[in-house]
Amino acid sequence: MSEKVKNDKGESDSGFRFWHSVPVRFRDVDVAGHVHHADALIYFEEARWAYWEHVVGDSQTAELPYVLAECSVRWHSRVFWPQTVSVGVRVSRIGRKHFELQYEVRGENGDKLQSGSTVQVMYDYSVGASSLMPVDLRRTLEAFDGPFE
Repeated sequence: MSEKVKNDKGESDSGFRFWHSVPVRFRDVDVAGHVHHADALIYFEEARWAYWEHVVGDSQTAELPYVLAECSVRWHSRVFWPQTVSVGVRVSRIGRKHFELQYEVRGENGDKLQSGSTVQVMYDYSVGASSLMPVDLRRTLEAFDGPFE
């Protein structure tokens, strides 16, 4: 399930319009019996990719116009296998050369398990340097998740 909306504004109770389902895999479990802490970033990445395809409409991984510059994760509760978690993704801020995404991971019972954010910097691989946010991309992201301050 790539998009799940819960109210007439197209938002969940936490304000996310886009949700992506990610199955918790057995290999995600560490020796403590819960999902390893690093797997939160994998769940974020899978949801970020689904968000990008859904909102921007681009599925060409070789042409992604950004690099990941920063990430943060907060764990609210342990994540166990087996279950399928729902990962909410939304743009929270757009700058001249970057955009910030927020994430929220919910368990099958609706409990918040993890939350976090990533900063993506627009990048021109042909010159090996950051680049300005394309106007059309800014408009697309604002149309789905904006307006932004």
